[in-house]
Amino acid sequence: MHAERDLDRLLADLDVQRRDGVYTFVTGVWPDLEREAHARIVEAEGGTYIVTVDDARRAGAPVEFEAAWLTLTVNSSLEAVGLTAAASLVLADAGIACNMLAGFHHDHVLVPLRRADEAVRLLRGLSSR
Repeated sequence: MHAERDLDRLLADLDVQRRDGVYTFVTGVWPDLEREAHARIVEAEGGTYIVTVDDARRAGAPVEFEAAWLTLTVNSSLEAVGLTAAASLVLADAGIACNMLAGFHHDHVLVPLRRADEAVRLLRGLSSR
């Protein structure tokens, strides 16, 4: 599948899919979470795992933030310019925190669980602009 770079086309084709589950960010040494992680980020201060809240609790890890995982379902190029900016701006304007992740095929947004439906609506609204 062709990875799109053009922002106008990306926005025109934009849709949002919400992953099942509730997610959280866990930092520190959690060997049980390494294989459960949906994403892992290595920083100088240590690793961050993005896992389900259920997996974090099973491992005894603290849950400080509960998030919905939203996927922008356009096939965006890693060299596309402006998609994450457009997504984060529309959420910021509504006062919704967002944590962006880029995958090879799609961009992903983790938002506070209580604002997930609103975030989906706002992100989908980008395609009608």
